Amino acid sequence: MNGEAANLHAHLRRGGLIAYPTESCYGLGCDPRNPRALQRLIRLKGRSAAKGLLLIADHFKRLKPFIRPLSAADRTRIERTWPGPVTWVVPASAACLPELTGGRPTIAVRVTAHPGAARLCRSLGMALVSTSANKSGKKPAKTAAECRRIFGAQVRVIAGRIGRRRRPSTLIDLATGTLLRP
Repeated sequence: MNGEAANLHAHLRRGGLIAYPTESCYGLGCDPRNPRALQRLIRLKGRSAAKGLLLIADHFKRLKPFIRPLSAADRTRIERTWPGPVTWVVPASAACLPELTGGRPTIAVRVTAHPGAARLCRSLGMALVSTSANKSGKKPAKTAAECRRIFGAQVRVIAGRIGRRRRPSTLIDLATGTLLRP
């Protein structure tokens, strides 16, 4: 881990929040294992804790600690859509904090196709919380400058370009096959 990544990793471990570019907008994230960071993120957004949060990673292996083991068929079905803008709602492991799941037995996960977000997860060696960088009910931020304006010093902003996707990721419930968000 280089010096910049080590510094960012320490920031996240201490409960810090980050904003970073993803496929369609800036994402607001933190360490998914840090309850204080999760609570700060939920408060900062003004988001209901019952909604839960989603995780992104550069590779399926980084998501494994947060999900219950999947059947070979389910894993194949999911991995056919990754990396890409498809988020799956899957059974959550016991390691998932209630702030991640919204108190449900499931967690939303995605292997991102955004090169910068994937590189960030890879350099940090971890999955990240990824929710749109905005106050609840407002438009998501599309630039680093917007993130700084919205969140100020409460969030460390990682500059970069968002992807070309105009809509949030597709959301599918693995258990039922229901398309929750097209």
